[in-house]
Amino acid sequence: MKPFALFAVLSLVLAGAFFSCGGGSKYVTVGAVGPVTGPAATFGISTKNGDTLAVDEWNANGGVLGKQIKMVFADDKGDPAEGATVYTKLIQQNKVCAIVGTVMSNVSLAGAPICQAAKIPMVATASTNPKVTEVGDYIFRACFIDPFQGTVGADFAYNNLKARRAACIYDLGNDYTKGLAEFFKAQFTKLGGKIVADEGHDHGVTDFKAQLTRIVQAKPDIIYNPDYYNDVALIAKQARELGFKGPLMGGDGWDSPDLVKIGGSAVEGCYFTNHYSKDDTRPVVQDFIKKYQAKFNEVPDALAVLAYDAMNLTLNAIKTAGSTKGPAIRDALAASDFQAVTGEIKFDANRNPIKSAVIIEIKNGQQQFVTTIAPTP
Repeated sequence: MKPFALFAVLSLVLAGAFFSCGGGSKYVTVGAVGPVTGPAATFGISTKNGDTLAVDEWNANGGVLGKQIKMVFADDKGDPAEGATVYTKLIQQNKVCAIVGTVMSNVSLAGAPICQAAKIPMVATASTNPKVTEVGDYIFRACFIDPFQGTVGADFAYNNLKARRAACIYDLGNDYTKGLAEFFKAQFTKLGGKIVADEGHDHGVTDFKAQLTRIVQAKPDIIYNPDYYNDVALIAKQARELGFKGPLMGGDGWDSPDLVKIGGSAVEGCYFTNHYSKDDTRPVVQDFIKKYQAKFNEVPDALAVLAYDAMNLTLNAIKTAGSTKGPAIRDALAASDFQAVTGEIKFDANRNPIKSAVIIEIKNGQQQFVTTIAPTP
């Protein structure tokens, strides 16, 4: 978004922020954002489902502050400009007192300044780029961040897969993919590995063979590809066509049933870092899966569980604050020590939770839990 356009949006938000949360409304109105259409639609659908499940449970138990909760969900389409528009609308027109979302880091980076200016707390669900919460003290997240995720990926590639030569390919138009690749490369090199190829591709393309040809010629043991699932599936298929037989590895952007639907056998034996595994035997995880399956007739992915956690965290903060005022909710969020499905959420100084990551392998066309890696103390 151009600077003058962003300034205009922020001015409008500030003008309407005073009236947020509906004043004497019979509802507590909370916003939620995710990409239910566009190239990351499965992320948004899961996010909306997780949000809905949490709100429905709260309302069945009496709501919050003696009122029922009204959730207004907005589709950001995976586009930063659209994201800025829907965040503004939620604050100005829908009078929300907090916003849960969104998924994609570049869209959260468009929405965060709007929330910060209006003093409306925002809890990103799955935006892992460190810059998101750096926007200001009203911006939080429910997921771990890319420096940890990229480091975990490099550690697993080097120590568990015994890779010594790695290649990277990533979307040049996405802060998430670029950042994750940088953190992977830094840690892999630090461990003693060698980055033999480093290839960027333009956003929205479907032909990656020029980059992959150079990668295959460099003879890597592993290809690190932190793109979203739709690009990953195509890259894996094209890498196999060019003769690459080793594993690919990536981040939480792989977590979609469409990865295997599109990639088929090309993604078999590949790995990614994620926020949770359906195979986690903890009762809180299995209980959530049962409730989600009963309501939506499918097994929840990480996007669903992160949205569920983020919404519960936000509503709990409203309850703790005893208020729908932005500063009070912000203070309650900052002081949270919340037991979520994905683990304890307790924020550091930058409003990022310190959480474990899991490693997932695609095996026999299914996601299979490999191990859990905790953050270094």
